[in-house]
Amino acid sequence: MAAGPRVLLGLRDAAVPGPCRGGGQDPAWATNKLGGAADWLPSVRPGWPRCGRCGRALALLVQLYCPLEGARAHRAASVFACAARGCWGEPRSWKVLRSQYLQTQEKEPQDASKQESNFAAKDWCDEADDWGVCDEAESPACATLQLLGLNEAVSSSLSREVDCASQFQQLCLSEATDGSGSLNTHPAASEGVVMDTSSSPPVFQPFYISVVDEEDYTGFLDTDHADALLKEYQQREGVDLEQLMSESFAGEGANEKYEKSEVKNMDHTFHKFMKRISVCPEQIIRYSWGGQPLFITSPPANIDKGIPTCSNCGSNRIFEFQLMPALVSMLQSDSDLSVEFGTAIVYTCERSCWPTNHQTPLEEFIFVQEDPDQRLFK
Repeated sequence: MAAGPRVLLGLRDAAVPGPCRGGGQDPAWATNKLGGAADWLPSVRPGWPRCGRCGRALALLVQLYCPLEGARAHRAASVFACAARGCWGEPRSWKVLRSQYLQTQEKEPQDASKQESNFAAKDWCDEADDWGVCDEAESPACATLQLLGLNEAVSSSLSREVDCASQFQQLCLSEATDGSGSLNTHPAASEGVVMDTSSSPPVFQPFYISVVDEEDYTGFLDTDHADALLKEYQQREGVDLEQLMSESFAGEGANEKYEKSEVKNMDHTFHKFMKRISVCPEQIIRYSWGGQPLFITSPPANIDKGIPTCSNCGSNRIFEFQLMPALVSMLQSDSDLSVEFGTAIVYTCERSCWPTNHQTPLEEFIFVQEDPDQRLFK
């Protein structure tokens, strides 16, 4: 595997026992998890983002505690999406919110420019307890993913999460993109909190996320698994990747050549995606601060130029992490909630800026690609 920024993988682990945690351990906001209700840092007013398309409260997909190497501030990122079927794939139906908290900020006021200094962060949660903060929690088995059965205890836990979430204020954020899905729309800064107690936000059953290094899996590359999935895809879609890759298109019309090239490029991107994740098919998060995202289909030609700059400080945004297809089937609930996607790629401010005394999360940029065939990952 080519050398580059470190790649860390997030795997679903044990069920979160409930929203109330104690025992003098790390706070809930320092927990990596999927589903449940958002645990906000102390510097941020509790709230809940809404869908820019239908206006419904968004469901929390993942919450990551991701402090940067060499930085003093706690740092977290949360990804939300609308569970309404008609909103799947809509850019306005997704939100990624970043928040930070300097624990000594009351005793030692920090100048904003100092907090926004250049970070050399490449690690995710090196000092974080990704197993959570429950007294009865045991050490996570990070080497493999253990898909645990859902039982009455988990359902009870979910109910407590819903009760807790229903007390949250509703955070109203400006839309990040327009209905066209264009990358050229600039996410606006948070516009304040709107109180709304008329409905409860949707909540998926919460599970901890354990973290492993992709390098630990490089000696166990399962190419048979990737080849089997690719073969199934090619048979169902009636395409032959090898033939498409070898064709020279000599003597063909310009339009036909372009169409076949497009198909070839799509299959090449998908094959590259499948081959890379075959080392750990159960991964639900790929984290690589300043690294390269893994596209599931060919991105727009202007993807790099289309990523908007930070709406707060104007700095460039860089890739930080992405949600993977395996997460889709792991988002479960007592009701009929669901969200489908291929991959959701998150870009954040390269300076990780945070205004002094800021109390609402900063919205970052997320680029969502639909799954060319969702059945491959179920």
